[in-house]
Amino acid sequence: MKQIAAPNHLFADIDLGILAEKVRSRVELDPPRLLLVDDEPRLLQSLEALLKDGGYDMDLAATGKEALDCLRSHQYDLVLLDLRLPDFGGHEIMDIMQREGMSATVIVLSGETGIDAAIGALQRGAYDYLRKPYSREALLNTVGNALGQRKLSAQNASMAHQLERSEKLYRYLVDSSPDVIYILNKEGHFSYVNDRAQQLLGLSRQELLGNHYSALVHEEDQERAYYVFHERRVGERASSNVELRLRTPAVSDHGDDRKPMVMSFNSIGMYGNGQDQRKEYYGTYGVARDITDRKRAEALISHQAYHDILTDLPNRILFKDRLGLAMVQARRKETELAVMFIDLDRFKMVNDTLGHIKGDELLQQVAARLKENMRKGDTLARLGGDEFTVFLPDLQSRNDARIVADKFLECLQQCFFLDGHEVHISASIGISIYPDDGESIDELLRHADMAMYQVKGQGKNSYSFYDSALQEASYQKSELEKNLRRAMEKGELEMYYQPQMDVANGRIVGVEGLMRWNHPQRGLLSAGEFLPYTEENGLMLPLSDWVLDVVFEDLRRWNAAGMGDLQVSFNLSPMSLERGNFYESLRAKIQEGGVSPSQIEVEITENICIRNPQYAIEQLNRLCELGISVAIDDFGTGYSSLAYLHRFPIHTIKIDQSFVREIQSEHAHFPVVLAIISIAKGLGLNLVAEGVETQVQASYLERHGCTTMQGYLFCQPVTADTLMQMLQERNLTTS
Repeated sequence: MKQIAAPNHLFADIDLGILAEKVRSRVELDPPRLLLVDDEPRLLQSLEALLKDGGYDMDLAATGKEALDCLRSHQYDLVLLDLRLPDFGGHEIMDIMQREGMSATVIVLSGETGIDAAIGALQRGAYDYLRKPYSREALLNTVGNALGQRKLSAQNASMAHQLERSEKLYRYLVDSSPDVIYILNKEGHFSYVNDRAQQLLGLSRQELLGNHYSALVHEEDQERAYYVFHERRVGERASSNVELRLRTPAVSDHGDDRKPMVMSFNSIGMYGNGQDQRKEYYGTYGVARDITDRKRAEALISHQAYHDILTDLPNRILFKDRLGLAMVQARRKETELAVMFIDLDRFKMVNDTLGHIKGDELLQQVAARLKENMRKGDTLARLGGDEFTVFLPDLQSRNDARIVADKFLECLQQCFFLDGHEVHISASIGISIYPDDGESIDELLRHADMAMYQVKGQGKNSYSFYDSALQEASYQKSELEKNLRRAMEKGELEMYYQPQMDVANGRIVGVEGLMRWNHPQRGLLSAGEFLPYTEENGLMLPLSDWVLDVVFEDLRRWNAAGMGDLQVSFNLSPMSLERGNFYESLRAKIQEGGVSPSQIEVEITENICIRNPQYAIEQLNRLCELGISVAIDDFGTGYSSLAYLHRFPIHTIKIDQSFVREIQSEHAHFPVVLAIISIAKGLGLNLVAEGVETQVQASYLERHGCTTMQGYLFCQPVTADTLMQMLQERNLTTS
């Protein structure tokens, strides 16, 4: 800003003639010229149709290059700009417009949902940002307001040119300004204000003149105002800019809940030559602009950048920021803090059953309950999905974290209501403690996450503190998954077979195929040591294909050696049945010949019933049509209803070894085992007892009607070659 000599010559050095002549004809004589930019032809045509009644001259552009060609060839009053274009985006076009001095007003019309797009547009000077789909009224109002403001700005420029010739025109210009123009004397009292003051502040000129500026300024901003309006600065430092909150009737009339008006004051110290030729301070001249709406918009944008839109909780960014500060304080005070990782149990089922809208409502209710059970000073955040995090500063002991975790579990176990639906969920909570469990934010979160997954694996609906042993277990799991992929490539996997004996005649009536891993460091691993991780790392389907290949190869070899129609059973995972091409692969293997369908029995667990029972029934029926048998493995340990035994095409029930292990006496009563035997007899199903290890168990089972057994009492799992040798020896003995 230039230093000025006296109030009567405020605009003496400002020549607005060129600007006024340049814009006058565009504003007053010619119809507004608009450039519409969108790469969607239908949207572009629709936009043109909406605006055609406005009497505008309109050009259309479908790419960024076309838009720039138009902007460089013609002068536009308004550009309606889409951000996403096939060659380059709207932000880049706005940058080029600024560099090349293109003065057109820009309204952004975009389908972008992210907040960064809106912030980027507003930072580049966009007049407004309309998110698609927008209403017709919103578009027309925004276009009208933008052109109106542009027209007003042009009129101000034109009037500024005439201000040099006419004091009357000067008064009109000042009073018509969209901003408050004011002069303060050297004591800080208003000596001049324009008419805009009454429109914005609700105070007439007479009410302001002679009064001190401090009567308007909010208490908390008085010190800053004093610094700006009383600073005796000269030269280039004579001007200053400050944002102040005001107390005005225009604000108080709307009630106490309305935030104060915020205005930007551009103030300039006024000096003239005194009697001794020294610079004499006259007071302050300035322009004040109402930026209340802009500040509210900025506050909203800032809030949304650091908060979860659904629950209004802090998001990951804000959570980490607050946690970092809390860790600094804990380090200084030498105290502990806790970080909790909360994952909702059964949330996916609610989402799939009632839909995502109800799922969102449930998350909002969960957030509200968790907030009610926090301590003062704790911070709750939503990371995304059904995951929440909490940190608890100033722990007296770990028991403080236990108390909060117990409250969380208790409040979440209470019924939720979603439009008449009663919903029950729970949560798994992992807890890490600073500084024992980590000295960085990411380390604390990772360890709390690991503790949470331990709770998931142990039955959910509980909490657990991080233990360093979890780190080693996680590392071992990671290594196991990595090595398992290599094992498939290097041929380290092998099928073992455990005979199923008919104790009535001592014959081998079938075998169960069991996968083994010849681990180069850990030796022979059973399937239970590595199969639980295969669904997580995407190896279940290729492993199922591998099992099919090996079983059919071994069966063809045994059949060729005259081993008879030996039946092989093996486990079928729910994932293979639901997402794989198991049926097609099995049918293709049978069509290759050498193996009878009756030699194949697939074992399913009861858990397959709770995923998609109808689809499972359809797929199992297709297998039965091929001549394949179906067995229920680990019967009685899952979640299925006995009704599934009628609906599923089941041929065999296998008594789980956990029930067999309980048999310690031939003369005791074991009702679960007897019930399973009765169910099999009543439904006419085959029955196999697993894990038989003692003669007492075998005798009890045989006496009550179960004669087919497998277990270490008869034979441990053996390789395919060993099994063939056993079968050949039995054939020789029999013959």
